[in-house]
Amino acid sequence: MTRVLVTGATGFIGRQTLAPLRALGFDVHATARTPPAEAGDVVWHAADLLDAGTPERLIAKVQPTHLLHMAWNAEPGRYWTTPENLAWAQASFALYRAFTEAGGQRAVGAGTCAEYDWSHSVCGEDVTPLAPTTLYGAAKQAVGTLLCAYGAAHGPSTAWGRVFFLYGPHEHANRLVPAVVRGLLAGERVAVTHGRQVRDFMHVADVAAAFAALVAREDVLGPVNVASGEPISLRELIGQIQGRIEGPGAVDFGARETPAGEPPVLLAEVRRLRDEVGFTPRFDLTTGLEDAIAWWRARG
Repeated sequence: MTRVLVTGATGFIGRQTLAPLRALGFDVHATARTPPAEAGDVVWHAADLLDAGTPERLIAKVQPTHLLHMAWNAEPGRYWTTPENLAWAQASFALYRAFTEAGGQRAVGAGTCAEYDWSHSVCGEDVTPLAPTTLYGAAKQAVGTLLCAYGAAHGPSTAWGRVFFLYGPHEHANRLVPAVVRGLLAGERVAVTHGRQVRDFMHVADVAAAFAALVAREDVLGPVNVASGEPISLRELIGQIQGRIEGPGAVDFGARETPAGEPPVLLAEVRRLRDEVGFTPRFDLTTGLEDAIAWWRARG
């Protein structure tokens, strides 16, 4: 049986990758600093990859044939600039090197749209320049570029999934969709920017399923955008949320300043994900938002 090791497996995306990997026939081993009490059909390993020697010990213990590396600091307000990005880059290199030296067959890592030059409205893997403007984007770009280059030269088969914009259960409460949902459910006035920015949103379960599919497709190499390919303005997205939540709550467009350097349009070209990986999302925006709102509603 093929054995996959998933890092960051209690994270926003990582937790959602376990079921689709099992459905694809993988023996799933997962890491977290504090594993959940209920293991289910996943073998859990308590591990902090930032501790020196942990990546090497983990690979030696699990002996995975496949690796899905999702672990990184993604805390809103911190992850763009925290020096911890350098530590995560170092840990990622150590993990990948240990995996390759142990004879691993397939490695997939989680990248970001922040690796691209955002002056290009539609980002394609083979055509859009990489020009990250944040420490987070630069660290991710360095890891993805080096891992894919090493894999192409020496093996194992390596791919890098660049995540765009996502939402869904277990999202950090301060991010856009949950902030709007929670505020409206509480009957509050929610301050947002003008909302004219155009983005590409994908439900987190679909993002995770896309990564699982990418792990299984060993012939797909290099960077792959993980996104829906469907543009929507933030104003329209928020309007769809408003239309599903009754009550006295309201949204104040323009009450918050638009962050400096934020592009008016940022979308993904998804040809590789669709045609080479063969992935089709399960959620559209209507069903996805209904799922996210129901999840937050159930939590008061």
